[in-house]
Amino acid sequence: MKAQDLRTCLALAAPVMLAYTSIGIPCGVMEAQVGLTPLMAFLFSATYYSGAGQFMVSGLWLSGVPVASILLSVSLVTTRQLLYSAAFAPYLGAERRGKSLAFAALVTDETFGINLDRFSTHTGWDLAHAQVVNVACMLSWALANCLGAALGTVLDLPTDVMSFGMTAIFICLLVSQLTDGVTGFAAAVAASTVALCKLLGFDGAAIFVGALAGVASGVVVGEVHAR
Repeated sequence: MKAQDLRTCLALAAPVMLAYTSIGIPCGVMEAQVGLTPLMAFLFSATYYSGAGQFMVSGLWLSGVPVASILLSVSLVTTRQLLYSAAFAPYLGAERRGKSLAFAALVTDETFGINLDRFSTHTGWDLAHAQVVNVACMLSWALANCLGAALGTVLDLPTDVMSFGMTAIFICLLVSQLTDGVTGFAAAVAASTVALCKLLGFDGAAIFVGALAGVASGVVVGEVHAR
């Protein structure tokens, strides 16, 4: 890869890396409270690469939730990754399965948005470019968790306030996408569905069901609007 291409990839990843650093530190603090060392926090973040999932694991563990319930809840939350795989399939069909699998393992909500936009609007964007974005963001997240776990052993940090960073980044991503009425309607349907699921006691499936409802409603309304 050319140096110019590498700089382009890192420039695209930089805002996400900064956000991951601010969110990863409180996540690492919570992991330290669970008992993870800085090295364990780094390895945990690099292998189970899910900010929302890692916050859930630590929070549920500290609340005394059984391991089986934690695994089920986290699995349901991360099922949204299936939707990302379907979206990238048209662009990665010619790639080897091993490379596609390695790429899919590092896709997050934020890198999904960056790479899907580049794949759809830039003909020169390929798997190598996309993976640089993924790896750069993953390393920033894992290192931030490592730092947070180290700080968590010596400092008493307000994790309740700091963990709001995860919610804040999703709010920023949502606001940046509200460019038309269709998107706003889809977001409203998704939020309402998540709230309804939580009221009914389906906390683990709420995000996945809400995402499906939002996507489905957006597609339907978009098709109607196009006619």
